[in-house]
Amino acid sequence: MVDAQSILTVGLPTLAVLIGILVNNSRFNDFNSRLSELRSDMNRRFDDMGHRFDDRFDDVNHRITDTRDLLRAEFLRVEQVLDARIKHLEEDH
Repeated sequence: MVDAQSILTVGLPTLAVLIGILVNNSRFNDFNSRLSELRSDMNRRFDDMGHRFDDRFDDVNHRITDTRDLLRAEFLRVEQVLDARIKHLEEDH
């Protein structure tokens, strides 16, 4: 009976440790998969934000271009008016 008792004394804790290792390994795998899902979700969200920023910068660039064109047209009009006035003043003298 001593041999069976020795085997149980050594075998049961060893079996418990092996089961614990397997359970922890499965938990690590679950944790790793959850981290991978989180990482992919965060990458997707950052990509979406990048696209939003790109769209907003494109809108701002378009507004700046429109404003520049408007200012050029207004400055051209003012220049033509001033040229006409100067020409009128030169003709009078």
